[in-house]
Amino acid sequence: MSPSIARYHIVHETTYSYESPVSLSRQLLHLTPRTCAWQRCLGHRITVAPEASAGRERLDSFGNPVTELAIEFPHESLSVRAEGTIEVLPHLPSEHLDSASPAWEIVRDALTYGARPVLLDASCFQFESPYVRVKHEFAAYAKACFPSGRPLLDAVHALMSRIHSEFEFDPEATTVATPVLTVLAERRGVCQDFAHLMLSCLRSQGLAARYVSGYLLTHPPPGRPRMVGADASHAWVSVYCPEREGGRWVDFDPTNNLLPDTQHITLAWGRDFADVSPLRGVILGGDAHELAVAVTVTPVTTAGT
Repeated sequence: MSPSIARYHIVHETTYSYESPVSLSRQLLHLTPRTCAWQRCLGHRITVAPEASAGRERLDSFGNPVTELAIEFPHESLSVRAEGTIEVLPHLPSEHLDSASPAWEIVRDALTYGARPVLLDASCFQFESPYVRVKHEFAAYAKACFPSGRPLLDAVHALMSRIHSEFEFDPEATTVATPVLTVLAERRGVCQDFAHLMLSCLRSQGLAARYVSGYLLTHPPPGRPRMVGADASHAWVSVYCPEREGGRWVDFDPTNNLLPDTQHITLAWGRDFADVSPLRGVILGGDAHELAVAVTVTPVTTAGT
């Protein structure tokens, strides 16, 4: 394995403990990392307890692998363990790509209704979705980063840096249901909030941008061991940038103010979190429940690396 290639062992464990028995459960899992040009899955398995009555695997409308499960007998808890080994190749854009990209207005105009050719792969990521709003408040916030004629990726980079500097990471400030307008007003949240905020700003400028879920290797303070379960699911954004031979998507991480590379593991992408929630479903019974989630991302080394 080339020294520039990163390989990780990932364990993502989710446990629901129910107050009363659940008689029927249907679940949809986005827990299998997708294969793409810079990433491949060397092995992956999902273990469920209790064992599902039925299940199937398929691709969703965005090309993400999904697993469907049905548990058709009473159970008082549900545990899902996803475990796999992922290889990530370097995929940072060229150092000169920011300034060489088209002016952002050119990209916006290429995505407007009636423009030719029709950019189908990008157009579905232009509009409002359950967690992303297209409103003048977001366009106004992003305006300073998008002066006339500025190269698209240079402008997006500036927006990412502004969000990183002006918003505080605070895991107690929001929940999954917190509106993105509230995040804009209160200037605090978590990676999911910052991704939704940046998507709202970009789409309010008429651009195409998608939500990316995945994992990020975290590093403990010097002298301290890595803690099992200390890593967590992560989220960032990807922006569509036309090029001479088609188009490409360029990733931006507003939480950390950097362009994702081999330290980011891509799980799935969609319009927002609702499209790629790691585990969601419906149950009959259960009453109240407790949820526990633990993610561990461990670098894998091999001989010769």
